[in-house]
Amino acid sequence: MVNRVKKPMLVLIAGPYRSGTDGDPDRIAANLRRLEGAAWPIHAKGHIPMIGEWVALPVLRGAPQVESPDGPEGDVMYDVAGRLLQHCDAVLRLPGESHGADRDVEIAETRGLPIYRDAADIPAFVPQ
Repeated sequence: MVNRVKKPMLVLIAGPYRSGTDGDPDRIAANLRRLEGAAWPIHAKGHIPMIGEWVALPVLRGAPQVESPDGPEGDVMYDVAGRLLQHCDAVLRLPGESHGADRDVEIAETRGLPIYRDAADIPAFVPQ
């Protein structure tokens, strides 16, 4: 029997974005492409894939410039992910070290959301 759910889920894809990049824009972009690569399998199973950076990056672009070397980036990224997880139904945790992705998993676990480590394990939504 195929594992199915009754409605499409909003699935947060969590994995390294800035981690391990030393701030290199090309490596950050490669990490985003890797996160985005997980979107199609989720969509193909009838769900809505979501990546926190898709929401956080436009917020950051609109944020006032701060002169601090740390800036608001980390706080905004974590804050957006935390808020977004209030609307998500599940998390797909991709491999790789990432404090932010680990934090996403902790929040999801607190909410009782399923955590998947492989898109193949996500149950399908098939409209009746």
